[in-house]
Amino acid sequence: MMIGLETAPAAGAVPFDLPAELAAHEPPEACGRTRDDVRLLVSRSAADEVSHHAFTELPDILLPGDLLVVNNSATLPAAVAVAAASPAPGPLTVHFSTAMPAGDWLVELRSGRNQDTSPFAGGQPGWRLGLSGGAVLTLTARFSQRLWHARLSAAVIPYLLRHGTPIRYSYVRRAWPIDAYQTVFATWPGSAEMPSAARPFTPEIVTRLVSRGVMIAPVTLHTGVSSLEGGEDPYPESYHVAAATARLVNLTRRHGGRVIAAGTTVVRALESAALDGGAAAGGPVAASAGWTSHVVTAETGVVAVDGLLTGLHEPRSTHLWMLAAFAGPAMLARSYLAAADRGYRWHEFGDVHLLLP
Repeated sequence: MMIGLETAPAAGAVPFDLPAELAAHEPPEACGRTRDDVRLLVSRSAADEVSHHAFTELPDILLPGDLLVVNNSATLPAAVAVAAASPAPGPLTVHFSTAMPAGDWLVELRSGRNQDTSPFAGGQPGWRLGLSGGAVLTLTARFSQRLWHARLSAAVIPYLLRHGTPIRYSYVRRAWPIDAYQTVFATWPGSAEMPSAARPFTPEIVTRLVSRGVMIAPVTLHTGVSSLEGGEDPYPESYHVAAATARLVNLTRRHGGRVIAAGTTVVRALESAALDGGAAAGGPVAASAGWTSHVVTAETGVVAVDGLLTGLHEPRSTHLWMLAAFAGPAMLARSYLAAADRGYRWHEFGDVHLLLP
């Protein structure tokens, strides 16, 4: 089918073909392959070229002196079924999305169970939903058309680690254990969905990168549920850029190296830290933590990051707003057309895209 690629909030749509069969239904390991056995699309803006590689070639593509910044947030089993006796008509599932500063959480209500769910438009403040293990979730106020502020009668993260399952959508046809949704860098539980750009990394790939002279540094950004609705702004997310990482970013750029973000979450964290450090006025990236509402687009530009490794995103995904900050509409459309033409796989278990200057 022909659908539109929205490259920025105010940009027009560039059509490209995205057959439904290009969705990655399962991780590579399901077919006896390794995590790193996926494809890598490389876009180089200055050279105006698109090339095709195996992900295992990444250490040969990055340069000595580059800094690869990764997200060490671990994925939570963030989906919980609502008990049958609830105010909702029919089965209901809660997707826990984002911890908020006041101690409540943003949650999404979805009709159905497991992967067969769709956004639930109902609900009202004061609804009390019984969950597994006797916990009660109380809706307090709408945050957006899709998300609610809510409070759980138990500590959320320990509760989810005991009673939750990984969030999955219709294109993932069977359940996979939470380990399938963790990256090699996962350390701090907090993401509703996997920071999936780093999923193909293995200890062997990391070793080859370091041996080549590519530095690796972590940030933390706990990602919420996917934002696939056209016109829906990304919501606040919790992040932390440590002083050591900020220092490495600044040193790398000062000495002519490139800062490569492994994921859109890393870009959001670093650009938020850059704003804290006054980078818009020529200042450095600063150690920074909190909740960020910063939305990176072609209009805001990027000041702390030179390249981006990311997955292949839905045509209406707000992640594409950020990609437009690294590549103009023509290059971005060309890249996605090439990916579709070559049969690249979309979504969290699929192939990846490296955007370089």
